[in-house]
Amino acid sequence: MAPEARIKAFLKTSATALCAGAVALSSFSLGAEAARRHYRSHHHHLPELPAAPPRALPYPQLPLPFEIPGAQYLPLAWADVKGWGDDNHLAAYKTFRASCRPISAQTGAPEPKALGASLAEPCRVAKSLEATDDASAKTFFEENFAPLRISRLGEPDGFVTGYYEPVLEGSRTQTDVYNVPVYRRPSNLFVRGYKQDSVSLPNKGPVYRKIGRRKLVPYYDRAEIEDGKIAGRGLEIAWLKDPTDLLFAQIQGSARIKFDDGGTVRLNYDAYNGYPYTAVGRILIERGIIPKEEMSMQKIREWMAQTPDGARELRRQNRSYIFFREVNLSDKEEAVGAQGIPLTAGRSIAVDKSLHVYGTPFFIEGELPIDSERAKTPFHRLMIAQDTGSAIIGPARADLYFGAGQEAGRVSGRLRHAMHFVMLVPKAVDPTARAARLPVPDPRPSEKIAKLFPQTETAKDKPAAAVAQSTSETVAVAGPVPLPVPRPVIEPVQEPRRPVKNRSHRQQ
Repeated sequence: MAPEARIKAFLKTSATALCAGAVALSSFSLGAEAARRHYRSHHHHLPELPAAPPRALPYPQLPLPFEIPGAQYLPLAWADVKGWGDDNHLAAYKTFRASCRPISAQTGAPEPKALGASLAEPCRVAKSLEATDDASAKTFFEENFAPLRISRLGEPDGFVTGYYEPVLEGSRTQTDVYNVPVYRRPSNLFVRGYKQDSVSLPNKGPVYRKIGRRKLVPYYDRAEIEDGKIAGRGLEIAWLKDPTDLLFAQIQGSARIKFDDGGTVRLNYDAYNGYPYTAVGRILIERGIIPKEEMSMQKIREWMAQTPDGARELRRQNRSYIFFREVNLSDKEEAVGAQGIPLTAGRSIAVDKSLHVYGTPFFIEGELPIDSERAKTPFHRLMIAQDTGSAIIGPARADLYFGAGQEAGRVSGRLRHAMHFVMLVPKAVDPTARAARLPVPDPRPSEKIAKLFPQTETAKDKPAAAVAQSTSETVAVAGPVPLPVPRPVIEPVQEPRRPVKNRSHRQQ
């Protein structure tokens, strides 16, 4: 090949190599997607490659199957519910059907609570089922509900107290003997969001006294009302002998007042004055007047009767004050609960209305002093939530209704006990079935991998609560897996140059 031809071939080869290098360099700098487009523009005959699918989140944001604020719960099998087979299920079934009447009549959006409107389906089944024996009633509950052990977060059990309907002596007019007024709701009492003539105003939240058309101030407390702030306005329903009788009627939320002429008036809760309830029994315990283990309603009554001045001061520690309304009930009917139906003695309970819906069945099990003050009577009974109270707060907190009269008052007055709570949840919101659809967390690393990357924290990285814990307690803390330590930079060592021997060049 002639020298000129060799030079042209060399230049062409060099230009091709430089172009290929530029293409590779540009592909690297543009990234994988840019390189793919660049490659496709020069290779039209190759098939299109599918794009990589987007990565899914490891834990999808799915709604929880069942949630009650501040509660912990555990699904159970019916065989694990202690005492379930020993109850009178037919009595509980009749009480539940009574709650179904207002449940079936509800319209509009369901309440924003765990059960919501889910009780409507068991009520529909109960409406067409005429259970006549205990076996069929027991089957109804087992086929339409799932048992769920429930308690306040961090606590093993729930807590129960008792209440009843007092039967008191009174007068329609004020006398020297009967001089304690029982007030109906004043017309100047105002609650935001409610009309002033609404029936049964809420027992929680602020309550105001309306002055003129617009000015609102907090309503009078117990001391101000007892001192006559609303006297002489025609609000008196009846008159009692003892202010202690009125106090306990207000605590119970209902009362029967019998008059000398043989007549009776039935009273129910209608409103309160906006101040939180303070338990007078707790104050007596804190002051060391009555030991906690001896506390009962009867003990409080005895102390107040023996110490009138102390009783007056003690009552005023509870600034809350209840106003009543007359209800058209005969002596044979029980008091009306917050659900709007007559309660059932021994089957109705008051619960926290902010967490639970009326009609919810609760199986309560444990031992209670029912037969006597020191008795440990086994108690395993299915109760129905039909009432509420300002002192009933929490997911596993109940007030057991025992009926009317002195004996019911004696039994309910000595109840302050921890009990097991099992909430019956309709199958539509069964947490066991719905929780099966939740994603399972990634498996934990093997022991070998865990040893290679120990999860440790320094004291400055720990929160204050963790530092305050006992050093003997081991707490597992999840932290990021540490990255490998970068390799050290090793500077090359200059080796000493060896002396070069002069060699003689071969003569040409």
